[in-house]
Amino acid sequence: MAQDFLLSLPLLLATLWIVLLIVVEAYIQRHLVTKWLTLLGFFAVGAATLYCFPHQGFAFNEMIRFGAIQHFVNLVFLLAGILVTLISDRYLEQENIWFGEYYIVMFVSILGMMLMASAAHLSVLFIGLETMSIALYVLAGLMRRNLRSNEAAMKYFLLGSFASGFFLYGISLIYGATGEMALHRIADMLQVRPPSVLFWIGLSLLMIGLFFKISAVPFHQWTPDVYEGAPTPASAFMSTGAKAAAFAALISVASSFSGQLQGNLNWSSAVSVIAVASMVVGNVAALAQDNLKRMLAYSSIAHAGYMLVGIAAGGSEGYSAVMYYTLVYTLMNLGAFGVIALLEAEGFGNAYRDCVGLFKKSPLLAGTMAVFMLSLTGLPPFAGFVGKYKVFVAAVSSGIAWLAMVGVLASAISAYYYLRVVVSMFMQESEPISDISSTAPAFTLALVALAILLLGIFPTEVLKLTSKAIELSFLP
Repeated sequence: MAQDFLLSLPLLLATLWIVLLIVVEAYIQRHLVTKWLTLLGFFAVGAATLYCFPHQGFAFNEMIRFGAIQHFVNLVFLLAGILVTLISDRYLEQENIWFGEYYIVMFVSILGMMLMASAAHLSVLFIGLETMSIALYVLAGLMRRNLRSNEAAMKYFLLGSFASGFFLYGISLIYGATGEMALHRIADMLQVRPPSVLFWIGLSLLMIGLFFKISAVPFHQWTPDVYEGAPTPASAFMSTGAKAAAFAALISVASSFSGQLQGNLNWSSAVSVIAVASMVVGNVAALAQDNLKRMLAYSSIAHAGYMLVGIAAGGSEGYSAVMYYTLVYTLMNLGAFGVIALLEAEGFGNAYRDCVGLFKKSPLLAGTMAVFMLSLTGLPPFAGFVGKYKVFVAAVSSGIAWLAMVGVLASAISAYYYLRVVVSMFMQESEPISDISSTAPAFTLALVALAILLLGIFPTEVLKLTSKAIELSFLP
């Protein structure tokens, strides 16, 4: 029992901290107090995660599993929470939605993400998925008097409910086929008894639920409308943390059934087709967008495709590349949305024309946005280049070089709409020119840009960590 509490210390601490936040907000009702307590909670859970990093194993009757990979992605979720909390103030104040509940709901969503990543049992995976999703529905509709925000929340809720239905039905079919719900027990069962048609149908439905969360084609239709209508910091959070959680769950399921999926032509072909469709549809649709939030939404679909290349490749190399990608994508996309949020807080819009001449108005914001755009494009020496390089190399090593080639061509297409932002900021001028003051969130984003540069120049230690984590956590 003591080992159970030690392994699950980050989860337990996060749960208790959420209760504390609810009580404090109910009695004090000061959003600034809730904000700083939330930040303190994120750091406390992060410290607990680092303390538990060397420990691994199952806890609470093998319902949840902890290892290096779970701790790694937990840190990614917490990093997303910290950064979104730090850059949200001015936007929330401008939109008159600076409520303490905002931070509590975000913390609840991160708890759901942590549960998803740590799930060793399909019921826990479903609970984590729903905990995360319900909190994200609330965040999407936070601007209660804004019709676009209400529409985004309703669309996300309705389509997310359908996806949850597929997910739950898949769980029931897998249980019917194997008589087990613990992932490792199902894997043991399949070693002695070949998977039935019922199992494959159940696994397919389960995957549909996860593909919906990562916005993979053809389960992506909700993404542009939800990202555009939701408060911009909430869009940043759901485009990064939720995607990282879904990919962590996807890797957990795929690696648990590696005996059946590794080398399975049907599985590899299905994931490859979805990856190609996501890269092509995401990038081509992004070309036609004038709204930056919709452009980033379609680009997030394309990036889901890049990460699915690593899933299709499979094995330690493919999965570790995906985990590295989730970290750098979290920084890149969160930073890009963060700049848009700051521009909106200054009274600008979120279209390309609102970036015109930004370098003259705020060199710091323009410089950081340029780093995010160049890294999202996949240009060296930024971390985005390393992320794409690793997933494409994993594909070549697995004998699906054609998929890597499609990824490279799709990245070339993306250069147009990412570099269009850079051209607007640095090579076009607007009248009149009014300065934008550098604020604490702007300096936070500058630090994120610096981290992207450093992760691109010195990626070795993080890549070693993700490789070792995957080997220790899942592979025999």
